[in-house]
Amino acid sequence: MRAVIDVGGGTRDIFGAGVFDYFLEHGVTFDKCYGVSAGCANISSFLAGQQHRNYEFYTEYTMRKEYMSFNNYFKTGSYVDLNYVSEELSNTNGEYPLDFEKLKANPADFIIVAAVAETGETKYFTKEDMSINNYAPINASSCVPVVNKPYEIDGVEYFDGGIADPIPYQKALNDGCDELVIILTRPKDGYRVDNRDRRMAQVLARQYPKAAELLEHRAEVYNAQLDAIKKLEEEGVATIIAPDSIGKLKTLTRDIDKLKSLYRKGLVAAKNANIK
Repeated sequence: MRAVIDVGGGTRDIFGAGVFDYFLEHGVTFDKCYGVSAGCANISSFLAGQQHRNYEFYTEYTMRKEYMSFNNYFKTGSYVDLNYVSEELSNTNGEYPLDFEKLKANPADFIIVAAVAETGETKYFTKEDMSINNYAPINASSCVPVVNKPYEIDGVEYFDGGIADPIPYQKALNDGCDELVIILTRPKDGYRVDNRDRRMAQVLARQYPKAAELLEHRAEVYNAQLDAIKKLEEEGVATIIAPDSIGKLKTLTRDIDKLKSLYRKGLVAAKNANIK
């Protein structure tokens, strides 16, 4: 079985949007799709067959203060208004609805990675946990700690999947996949440093000590997983698709020209990967 993994990375994952738009253009399919954070949004549009949809989100909607702003943070405690994204934009009556019926009908499995805020456990949602106009698992997976308050589903609070299982290659292998396509939003030699994570973890620890532990060690886990997938690539099990550079782009950067450039890099990288 063949799997695709999109590790997310906030607005940097416009790179992944470019990769998936190329895949849609050329009829590339997968048996299982694993999304982390923004990667879930990319995969949703991919499975729904909605080419260019995520490009609009990254280049237009993210620029709006309703999408993310300090105004949001002061009003609600969350910098990114995930409900605005899912309800005002993605719902049936939204500006650019997700074609959930097509997503649901797509035979590929969709696994969504999130972190349980209280326990630090990893939660793997599936598309069976979603329904039309209910995209809560995607919001949970995209809920960046400290920047956002945790996202609640059925009384359980969640944070971004990137602090729990940033590159879920082992989950894919455990699920029986023997061919992995892994989309990164940092260069292949782009190891994480933990300075900022440690500072943010100190803030998070006041209310969510287990999640704070995950955040504190995120760089260490990501870097170990990066080494592991490089080894899998050497063994012919994995193909890594990553930008050659990202400049100074950060998770929530809104530089339209740099984002468009990164999208084009995604198209080119997907072509060069030669996935059939």
